[in-house]
Amino acid sequence: MNSALIQDVVTEVMRRLGDGRTPSPAPRTQARAAHTATGSHGVFSTVDDAVSAATEAQKKLVKLSMEDRDGIVKLIKSIARQNAREWGAMELAETKVGRLDHKIEKLQILELVPGVEYLRTLASGGSNGMCIEEFAPFGVLGVVTPVTHSIPTLSANAINMIASGNSLVANAHPSGTNCAAHAIREYNKQIAAKYGIDALITCVNPPTLETAEQLFNHRGIALLVVTGGPAVSRAAMGAKKRAIVAGPGNPPVVVDETACLQNAATSIVKGAAYDNNLLCIGEKQVFCVESIFDKFLSQMQMAGGFVLNSAQIESLTRAAFKTDAKNGKPHVNKDFVGKDPSVLAEAAGVKISPATQLLVGETRADHPFVQEEQMMPFVPFVRVKNVDEAMERAIESEHGYRHTAIIHSRNIDTITRFGRQANTTLFVVNGPSMAGLGLGGEGYLSYSIATPTGEGITTPLTFTRYRRVMMTKGLRVI
Repeated sequence: MNSALIQDVVTEVMRRLGDGRTPSPAPRTQARAAHTATGSHGVFSTVDDAVSAATEAQKKLVKLSMEDRDGIVKLIKSIARQNAREWGAMELAETKVGRLDHKIEKLQILELVPGVEYLRTLASGGSNGMCIEEFAPFGVLGVVTPVTHSIPTLSANAINMIASGNSLVANAHPSGTNCAAHAIREYNKQIAAKYGIDALITCVNPPTLETAEQLFNHRGIALLVVTGGPAVSRAAMGAKKRAIVAGPGNPPVVVDETACLQNAATSIVKGAAYDNNLLCIGEKQVFCVESIFDKFLSQMQMAGGFVLNSAQIESLTRAAFKTDAKNGKPHVNKDFVGKDPSVLAEAAGVKISPATQLLVGETRADHPFVQEEQMMPFVPFVRVKNVDEAMERAIESEHGYRHTAIIHSRNIDTITRFGRQANTTLFVVNGPSMAGLGLGGEGYLSYSIATPTGEGITTPLTFTRYRRVMMTKGLRVI
């Protein structure tokens, strides 16, 4: 990957997830823990050292039984759960985005991430012998993680990747590197103590432009797994090796006249307010039919939202977006990403109750809050004539990412048509966005949803190679 693409990576990550400045230092105890004893338990100062250690660890891992792999995966989940409160606070202190209660919960729910149970050997036999189909590891994986979910994304990836027989080298977001390094050390300490393997999970600290370039080009990295926005996605897909890319999303919500308004309002508040709307699957804009629009906004207020008027929305927009000097287009002001509703309300010129979880208000379809993946606890509502217009505008606002779409309706035909037309990886019906990842819905959890490269919600199988073993004539007992 050339330097221009790497610069795009860093610029995009900072544009979407960072603050555009030098990363804020962690508390002194955190910083000291993260920067001492480099090379200890998975934290290295160079990519070469990290890859070398991860390579040796992976060789040991594949010699273990599947039961031992399962044990390592369960150990990681247990460590995350036991440290959820401390690590959640540590991550919030360093990244300064999101909500503490949800930072904690995102570590507690790692139990929902699948492990070795997804690796099932398939076998078939006939007169010509026995065919066995299984899933083999790639080796050492290069991982780029976002500031929005620094420890949770790293941990969920580690669970999937180790379950499938891989080790990993992480290049964490600069604004979340210390908390990631702290978690990596703790995971490796306990894995080494119980299973005799250190450095299954590694990282480079501090991560830089140069370490990102080295990771993308390192001969010891068999596969790239990248979570980020448009620029980092393009860069990963332009690398000279296979990449699994969890790209951006701008999830729209359609609400028609048949919807249960109470459930729709409660669901939107729950989903969009989660971690102050940092989730890539979170409700970002709502398209509601005109016949119930005003009634629905009132219902949003009853569900815990606060409705801004047009003047207040205009004030918030001026603060939350900046104009690009080169093309004149608005882009998100990182000072507002992941901040509490009270911060946004102050910018809008209004005071709100501390219990308020989400701000909402009516805008045009072409408003920056509708068109940009803004990751703030303000959701714009667009009034439309009918559900056909709602679906059309919703799909336009999703920008073809094919990431996530949500609908609130009791009309099966409408639900079916929107699902087919949106053609997204996640399609949630009559529930909050996180129901699509097992939180209040069925299914499993993942923090990496690979939309540009098509793998979808990642599992251990995502990080394996298909392998067939054909035994001709033999292995037949009947």
